[in-house]
Amino acid sequence: MPYSELLAPIKSFLQCDTPDEWITEAKKAENLPMLLLDHLICELKAGQTAMWLIRRYAVDKASGQELLDWFQPYENFVYKKEGTLESLSEHHKLTKSLTPKSGSDFEKDLINKMVLLIKEELHHFYQVLEIMVDRNIPYENITASRYAKGMMKHVRTHEPAILIDKLICGAYIEARSCERFAKLAPHLDDELNKFYVSLLRSEARHYQDYLTLAEQIAGEDISERIRHFGEVEAELISTSDADFKFHSGVPL
Repeated sequence: MPYSELLAPIKSFLQCDTPDEWITEAKKAENLPMLLLDHLICELKAGQTAMWLIRRYAVDKASGQELLDWFQPYENFVYKKEGTLESLSEHHKLTKSLTPKSGSDFEKDLINKMVLLIKEELHHFYQVLEIMVDRNIPYENITASRYAKGMMKHVRTHEPAILIDKLICGAYIEARSCERFAKLAPHLDDELNKFYVSLLRSEARHYQDYLTLAEQIAGEDISERIRHFGEVEAELISTSDADFKFHSGVPL
């Protein structure tokens, strides 16, 4: 497996490996369109999560609007089927600076880490769409998998616990993506193999950034919450799932 050193802490962090049954299903040619389509949407959702965190906890109203404007072309493409690969190529950079609410170290760290994450996720979105266009795979609306929703329902309902739990969830989602990219890549054609391997380093850093921010805002040991969400995540990955998606469980 490529980048074994990079993947070692991720495999230690996750409480289960991607089941072989999922890999068997994912490498079938007839499932590639769904795999790429769901991957495309997951990249947007990952960026949206980071945007929500910045807008909710770190920046002023004007900066929040800048973030919304940054995402609008991508959201219009996914939710309204407006725009093309060519039109999206003009919207991959945030050119204006974001203003923290109070200038705390946490706000600055959150902005720096999440803006980098957003830039990378939207770039990955564009790359996936480029692959789909090259392979004549049309964009279609699909339902969301149970994965993220299944984790988020365990998020507590008071601050700062909400923020801490959401950051931990983000860490698991990014870590699972990295692990799954690495495990799936060898079973795909050369183009997709190289593409998924190219994503590993950024996904590995994303999971670490989420954990660092969670520990920073908590200011205390959060290993019990990390363990709890690890159990939730592992159950979603290792149990039967009728809906085949990029983060789905064991196919029926």
